[in-house]
Amino acid sequence: MEITSGSIVQENTQRMDVLYRKHHQWLTACAYNKAQDITVANDLVQELYLYLGEKRNPKLFYRDSFNLLYCHNFIGSRFINYIKRENKNTYPSKWKDKEDTPYNTEFDLSLQDAHTRLKQELENLKTTKMWSSAKLFELYYFADVTMDELSKKIGISKSTTFLNIKKIREHLKHIIDNPFTNE
Repeated sequence: MEITSGSIVQENTQRMDVLYRKHHQWLTACAYNKAQDITVANDLVQELYLYLGEKRNPKLFYRDSFNLLYCHNFIGSRFINYIKRENKNTYPSKWKDKEDTPYNTEFDLSLQDAHTRLKQELENLKTTKMWSSAKLFELYYFADVTMDELSKKIGISKSTTFLNIKKIREHLKHIIDNPFTNE
């Protein structure tokens, strides 16, 4: 059976109809649980319908409707984008910083000191037989390169990259105090 764009459009329309009839209330309830506002919830669900109508992606089909897990995740990610757009802070009060707590500049200084000691130790390791592992560690952490990108760039396996980085990390744990452990 040959799949044409007309058959995908027709199938997409049928699935949208089933999604609306069977799952519209559930999708609205999910959106309301996230937004706590019915107008925002309705906007999120409408945005989902528009997206599904425009994309017409058969990978999102599930049985006679669409993949509901995908729809739920789509609503969640769009709500996060909505919050960012509206520049609202929806964190619970227990996550907010206490206003009467002064800023801890000593922590910043200890963090800066640990960073300086880390860079010095990496420079020292580059003069030893661990220079290749130290260079991998430096590229991974300071150049913001993923292990996969790093292994492809250098031409070694991802597991070798991981083991080298882990070896240096363990070495540095014994030498440098982690300022985050005091919190």
